[in-house]
Amino acid sequence: MSDLIQPRTLKGFRDYLPNTMMAREQLVETARRVYRSYGFSPIDTPALEYAEILTGKGGDESDKQLYRFTDHGGRDVAMRFDLTVPLARFAAQYSQQLGTPFKRYHIATVWRGENTQKGRYREFMQCDFDTIGTESNAADIEALLVIHDLMEAIGVAFSNGDLGFGIRVNNRLVLNGLLEKQGLQEQSVGVLRSLDKLPKIGREKVIAEMTEHVGATAEQANSVIDLAELTGETGDVLNSLETMLSGSEVGQLGVARLRELFSACLTAGIPSERIGLDLSIARGLDYYTGTIYETFLTDMPNIGSVCSGGRYDNLAGLFTNEKLPGIGASLGLDRLLAALELMEKVQTASTPAEIFIPQFDADRLGEYLKLARELRAEGFTVEVYPEAKPLKKQLKYCDKKGHRVAIIAGGNEFKAGVWQVKNLQVRGEQSDVSGANLAEHLRSLLR
Repeated sequence: MSDLIQPRTLKGFRDYLPNTMMAREQLVETARRVYRSYGFSPIDTPALEYAEILTGKGGDESDKQLYRFTDHGGRDVAMRFDLTVPLARFAAQYSQQLGTPFKRYHIATVWRGENTQKGRYREFMQCDFDTIGTESNAADIEALLVIHDLMEAIGVAFSNGDLGFGIRVNNRLVLNGLLEKQGLQEQSVGVLRSLDKLPKIGREKVIAEMTEHVGATAEQANSVIDLAELTGETGDVLNSLETMLSGSEVGQLGVARLRELFSACLTAGIPSERIGLDLSIARGLDYYTGTIYETFLTDMPNIGSVCSGGRYDNLAGLFTNEKLPGIGASLGLDRLLAALELMEKVQTASTPAEIFIPQFDADRLGEYLKLARELRAEGFTVEVYPEAKPLKKQLKYCDKKGHRVAIIAGGNEFKAGVWQVKNLQVRGEQSDVSGANLAEHLRSLLR
């Protein structure tokens, strides 16, 4: 007999057991429902792209994290590291057919060979939405509304109310205006990448990185961080920015767009405590050009942003001469799921079936299956145990799986047309219910 192969998963990858996978699917269904409510249409793209499509779009770090190889046809290919770059290729390829503005959502797996940590994996799912073909600030504002409504819907689904979150907003034009005034336009990529590390490594280490590796002077680096650390009432900070960025047309445009965004969101009914101006947010990817967003859980800020994105007006220009500006964001589904697990907001049930029907009499198998089908036709999810074993053993199985109701039926129940309904959510609660009232009674238990 040959040696057994050890069952194991690769570092940075994970298996999903039924209870976790059901929570994952619930997140996907919630995202899909919210995106569709705003008019976003579904698309899909291949997991593999020509390497030239993906390289050089997210910066050196993203290129290092690519899963890249030569396929059997000798082609240089790579697995997508996000869903935005494939979207830029997709939009350039099909823009005439799709028309603009084009609103899409895409829920799919991506791969990054990065260092793993809690909530960060090398294979993970993103839930993206984007609007292509408009530079209007209205699209940026709508993107924030979508993020807010998505997080609120997740809160209802997993917390029976407020999950507790905040959306932080900035605009790359503001940062670019400051870099312009400081004479750092040529070093903008390096400066913004360093600035993006500010919450993680602190002011002094960021200054050291900017001066030692990016080429900024200590005075320039301090000016960038002084702006990033501006805090206070949103209106006051925007007024200060206008003064700091006087003479910079780019910077003033960024301030104006932020001012309109906050005003419109408050008018639309977004609570002021849910959105905040955070000038330290730079977003590490090179392709962002305007409004940028990051979303943090109130109770678990250290897990990082669970929904991020922004405006990218030049990305599709790598594939077409047609101008196809874009704005969008991505729900980091697996990072959020890890947070929900840590917060114990993921249900322990490992079955989607709410109702369990134990089997007493193998000769009545057809009748058990008929009862289950009738209940499914009423909209219930039902599992029939496959063997006629002792009730205690069947209910033990039922308890482990997490069914909410058991319908106990033997020969007497079938003859009388009255079922024993056991409420598994309340210990000892059991009722005799006639067939005519069964569906109504079950609905009352499963509300």
